[in-house]
Amino acid sequence: MAQLFDFEKPILELEQKITELQKFSAEKDIDLSSEVETLEKKIAFLKKQIYGNLEPWQKVQIARHSERPNFYDYVPLLFDDFIELKGDRLYADDQAIAGGIALFRGVPVTVVAHVKGKDTKENIKRNFGMPHPEGYRKALRLMDQADKFNRPILTFIDTPGAACDLAAEERGQGEAIARCLSAMSGYRVPIISTVIGEGGSGGALALGVGNVVLMLENSFYSVIAPESCASILWKDTSKAKEAAAALKFTAQDLLKLGVADEVVREPQGGAHYNLRQTADELSQVISKYLIRLRLESPEALLEKRYQKIRAIGVFQEKEKGL
Repeated sequence: MAQLFDFEKPILELEQKITELQKFSAEKDIDLSSEVETLEKKIAFLKKQIYGNLEPWQKVQIARHSERPNFYDYVPLLFDDFIELKGDRLYADDQAIAGGIALFRGVPVTVVAHVKGKDTKENIKRNFGMPHPEGYRKALRLMDQADKFNRPILTFIDTPGAACDLAAEERGQGEAIARCLSAMSGYRVPIISTVIGEGGSGGALALGVGNVVLMLENSFYSVIAPESCASILWKDTSKAKEAAAALKFTAQDLLKLGVADEVVREPQGGAHYNLRQTADELSQVISKYLIRLRLESPEALLEKRYQKIRAIGVFQEKEKGL
């Protein structure tokens, strides 16, 4: 892997030892298969220990991995006959949001997604996955079309947040996001939103008003990035690790809180280790919920979506003296 995290280095060290033993064995014609087998067992145990007990900050790192699959990586594995539609018919075509129409297991759907780049050049082109207002207006145009033609809507969330530069504010960023939230609340078709990487602030929520919210195992969904949270609370961005733990924004946390409906399994170490396996898992889960939602009436879809959103943030107060 091009990008390796500190918590993964013990695994790499053992893998390098295996490579050295195999090379030495071949050069000296010595059988070291038992030693190699022992190290392979240690690696399997170590991976289970590390990846099975990841801290929130470590999951943030995996969600931001430079090789983590983006929307375009999933398209050929999830959809047939994908036709991309561009532009908001008002200003421009925002590269940080992509969308179009496709067949998902034979069902016509509309797809809308945030898109990050894989390298510096592509990230600059896509503004690091942070859409401007024209991106959200493109998404709105495509979702309006889906509602008109009775196509289910599948959204894929992966953004640090909406663009917050002067140009975004001048072109009405807040209004564009608000219109997405309002419109998605009233669509009479099934909506399934999936967080595939980062789900940051209102930039993510603009595509997240779904009947069902899915999250990949190592994704997160938050009102604020951990670095920004640390900057506000402690005036110190180096405390991002502590902020990540406090925010309770991992897929597992949000499943317990009722924000997410299901956590989609990833390969050991993250989706970047096996794209096809991740796509297969995601396809099965989306299909399961889409079959159920397509049996619902438009009125039921609207009501259940409303109730789902209203239930977020419910809490109980302890009585005095307890």
